[in-house]
This record gives sequence, C-alpha cells and structure tokens, in this order.
Amino acid sequence: MLLRSTDRGLYCEAGDFHVDPWLPVDRAVITHAHGDHARWGSRAYLGSREGERVLRTRMGADARIQTVDFGEPVEINGVRVSLHPAGHILGSAQVRVEHRGEVWVVSGDYKTEADPTCSPFEPVRCHTFVTESTFGLPIYRWRPDREVFAGIDAWWRRNAREGRASLLFGYALGKAQRLLAGIDPSIGPIYTHGAVERLTADYRETGIPMPPTRNPMGEPRKHDWGGAMVVAPPSAHGTPWMRRFGNASTAFASGWMRVRGHRRRRSVDRGFVLSDHVDWPSLLAAIAATEAECVWVTHGYREPVVRWLREHGLQAQSVASRWEGETDEGDVAVAEEGTAEGETSTEGATDAQK
Repeated sequence: MLLRSTDRGLYCEAGDFHVDPWLPVDRAVITHAHGDHARWGSRAYLGSREGERVLRTRMGADARIQTVDFGEPVEINGVRVSLHPAGHILGSAQVRVEHRGEVWVVSGDYKTEADPTCSPFEPVRCHTFVTESTFGLPIYRWRPDREVFAGIDAWWRRNAREGRASLLFGYALGKAQRLLAGIDPSIGPIYTHGAVERLTADYRETGIPMPPTRNPMGEPRKHDWGGAMVVAPPSAHGTPWMRRFGNASTAFASGWMRVRGHRRRRSVDRGFVLSDHVDWPSLLAAIAATEAECVWVTHGYREPVVRWLREHGLQAQSVASRWEGETDEGDVAVAEEGTAEGETSTEGATDAQK
C-alpha cells in the first residue's frame, strides 16, 4: 500500500511523510488550515500557495512551511506529490501521491459546489481515493447557494425593518468568509467578531473580494445596532460579548441545520443549511469521478458510505481518524484575537469545528 494508517495519521513509507497527521511528525503534507488537519508541532509542512496566509495564521510565524501551486509536482524521496483544489475553504487541497505507477488521492475536506472564496473542486483520477464522509447519509442534500443566501438576506431585511441587529454565527475560518461574500452588503453595515476579522484579512490579502466590515468594539456604548449584520463564531453565542447588541435575532449557518434538532440545541432563532462539505449525492458523484477501484472512507458517517460502495461493486473500507468534520474548529486558531480586543475567547473544547 502506498499509504497506511498509523497512530500519527496517514503515512507514506516510501516518501517518509504524513498527510494531515494528528501528532507531530518530521514532514506533514497539509490539506487545509482547519485545526484537525493542520496541527502544531511538526518539523516541516507542505501546503497550497493559495492557503499560505491562513495556514501561517493557524500554525504561527515560526512554522517551517513550503507552499506550491495547485498541480505543481514535488518529489519527496522519490514519491511524486501534488496538490489539487478541494473547494472546502481558501487553500484547501486534495493530496495526490504517485509512486511506481500507483496513485492515491487524499481528499481532506471538500465540497463540489463552487463559491467565490476558494478554488473550485477538481476531481483527480486515482487507484485509491481516501474520502471524508462528514455528511454521508442520504438525508443530507444541499440547496443551491443562491437560495440559501436569498433566505439569509430576507431574514436580515426583516430584522432591519424591526430595528434589530442580525447575529449570524459561522465558523471563523472558511464559513464566515463564505457568508460575508454571499450576503447583500447594501442591506446595512456589516460587523465581524475579532476572530472572524483576523482570518478575513488573510482572505483579502490573498485577493479574495470581501465587503467592507467594521469592528463592533469601536462603536460607542449606546450605539444603535438596528439593521446591522454581525458575523461571529458560534462559540461567541451566549457570551457577554453579545450583550451590546440588545434584542438581536440570531442564526447559525451549518450543514447540521438540515436536522431541526441541531438548531434547537444551538438555541438560535434561525438555522440556514450551508455546508463546506459534500452532501450525499455530491459525495457519491465525486467518488465516481475519480474512477478509483478502492475507496477508504474517513471521518463522518463512514459505515453507510462503505456499505453503499460495496453494494455497487467497489472495494471500500472504513478508516478511523482524528479528523472531525464540521464542528467548531475555526474558532480555536484565532481565539487570542478576540481576547486581546476584550471580546470573549472563542477557544472551544474541541479542535475541529469548521
């Protein structure tokens, strides 16, 4: 096997490197900057040039990071490695590994619907495909982005007419920037929590257009928040940081909002179904597009996907990992930003939400 599962993550023995290891290693090839995939402590990292700024924000200024363009091959101890767009967040990549005619592709997290904040997913042909399955159940089917954002804008306009602020929660890395790029900035002023703004600055510096945003900490104590949109990480919900906005309406954007019980547990007024992961039909279509003969299914609903693939003639197996799919990770990378501004820390108990 070209890759094997170890206690530190997926390992390529021929090239002596790991893909998204969850413990420190000598050489790590990173799919994207979310904390369950890009962990601190490794001696050297390889990632995409598109995601360099967010990866460095995540890993720190002292991290030894090499970046390459999508499709640019790198030789690691005789193994040919290249990164290809995954469409998940800015810089997210699939890792293609080739050695002695055998090709494996590790998807990382991915979605196949294009959005303006990152390069769109590109299928890569291979013999073995290692795929995520965060939403690997038939119930998970996404509506087109234009419909979701029309619903968000309508909610915002209604709140503005009623003189209330709109607090929209989305993971600080990736989801928040997708929300900012998709909403209608003509409706009212847009504010961002410090954890969101720090990464939004990375997007701007990478060349991704973002609407103008403001810092809520810069407004006077008795500021009128009516009509404002505030984008914040979900772990800011229910904290003292929210009190300044008064009687605001709250909403959460996530694929988990497809199930009503998740919205109740989040204690928000509205739930908008918007995910940066593939839904059920897109997952199956992406697997088919690789023309892989063998599929390894990692984090998420693994067993239903493995069963479906086997029933349809593919070699498939479930592979345990410490990648966690769509949770609160994006907050962790930039928690100190909010704290420094006097905002409640967004440091979550987990290191995986996105």
